[in-house]
Amino acid sequence: MNKGKILFVLHSHLPYVRHPDYEEFMEERWLFEAITETYVPLIRMFKNLERKEIDFKLTMSFSPTLIEMLNSIDLQEKYIRYLKKIIELSEKEYEKTKDEELIKHKMADYYKNNFKEILEIFEKEYNKNILNAFKEYEEKGYLELITTSATHAVLPLYSEYPEVIKMQIKYGLETFKKFFGHYPKGFWLPEMGYYEGLDNYLKEFGLEYFFVEKEGLIYGNPYPIYDVYNPVITNSKMFVFSRDKENNIEIFDTESGYLNDPRYREFYRDIGFDRDYEYIKDYIDKSGVRCNTGIKYHKITGKDKELYDKLLYDIDEAYAAVKEDADDFVQKRVNQLRKLNEKYPGLNPVMTYAFDTEFFGHWWYEGIMFLEKVIEYVYNSNNIELKHPQNILSEIEEVQMMTPAKSSWGINGFFEEWINGNNDWIYPAIYEMVEILKKKINKKWNEQEKNIILLMIKELMLAQSSDWAFIISSGTTVEYAVNRIKTHVKRFFELNAMLESGKIEKNKLKYYMWVDKIFDNIDYSDIM
Repeated sequence: MNKGKILFVLHSHLPYVRHPDYEEFMEERWLFEAITETYVPLIRMFKNLERKEIDFKLTMSFSPTLIEMLNSIDLQEKYIRYLKKIIELSEKEYEKTKDEELIKHKMADYYKNNFKEILEIFEKEYNKNILNAFKEYEEKGYLELITTSATHAVLPLYSEYPEVIKMQIKYGLETFKKFFGHYPKGFWLPEMGYYEGLDNYLKEFGLEYFFVEKEGLIYGNPYPIYDVYNPVITNSKMFVFSRDKENNIEIFDTESGYLNDPRYREFYRDIGFDRDYEYIKDYIDKSGVRCNTGIKYHKITGKDKELYDKLLYDIDEAYAAVKEDADDFVQKRVNQLRKLNEKYPGLNPVMTYAFDTEFFGHWWYEGIMFLEKVIEYVYNSNNIELKHPQNILSEIEEVQMMTPAKSSWGINGFFEEWINGNNDWIYPAIYEMVEILKKKINKKWNEQEKNIILLMIKELMLAQSSDWAFIISSGTTVEYAVNRIKTHVKRFFELNAMLESGKIEKNKLKYYMWVDKIFDNIDYSDIM
């Protein structure tokens, strides 16, 4: 049997949410929860695998906005304060649950120790900057690190504006290099959004490969000989990997995916909502709005069960489910490989699995445990092996040239989550901002005026984040997303008015430079 190659790609991204003018800000918890439940547990997984001498191979993409936030000193300090409060809460829970159910007390003890270990890794071992951990594991050969566009803009929505495409790619690459010390070889297309011709821009910046959703390949021209199980190459000599869509769904599908096992932790039942207000008020948002604390005592139990009817969660029971599901996943890959060998004799199939990193640990609490067991089982398999994209490209003997189709990993493989009747008002404003910048960018300006243009570019890019359109579309925290877009548009036109009138408001400039401290070291002169 020809050996199968498995490519695990984890795309790590959060929108730029940093509010230094507030002691606490509800939406900054998005980052804190991801550090606690996903990023540090991943680092812990790397350590476990290394200790077991398992030579794992993972590809990770870090978005520039996430890189900037993880590197932000004030967010690092806020995270320490946040985590210490959660540890304080877990210690109170440990005492409180002594008089409650035994399993609950066991879990309180687990959370207390888990949070303390996370603090140790974050604060002591990596001096508050966990980017250093991912850099360390890249240097050891376990990770291949790549990046994405500057603010995670869905690039096909700006196909009429090459300046925007190049700006988003360049600022993304420069931010990655600033923190990891080198340019990446691969590029994660935000939301896997591709359109014909995008490969030319990626090639222009020295990139070698990217990923598309299945629809991008099977609706491309000509039809891919090996379906999604071998990379292809475009006319501009960019290699393309395609996601093994149906088999990705085995993991994350909300109806049939592994994450639905009734033994796994229930995401929506949290003591932030369960405990008495007077007891919990110091550990939720300062406004008094209840929110997740990360301490959850209930399991899924059954999808038909109401939240109040859920049974208590046991981490050991969940871990047993993890081992079963990981074993099932790997066995299915071996069976899949057998069928692919029959269909494509002579091919060593490439099976690509790509996910949002935050899906593991944050949304699916046991997801990183699952990933660790899958890696162990694959490592001990004779038929399948983990690879990096560059490993695969260096070994490839036969590659088909083709043009992928316009596509994304959204619903139906297209873009309706990022442009529809609820959020299409965003784009005329953004397109107008681009037109204004195009007229201004090549004129001669003094240093202060150049700084204003840099700020205008920053506001444009921050408004382009795919997250705001998606949030409006999905109906969660809509008010915050709408405010963010309106804020960036408003600031852009205020800055433009300063340039037009020559009346520079220095305090306002100083504030805008301070409040969104991102993309400060990049020269835009060769983009527009």
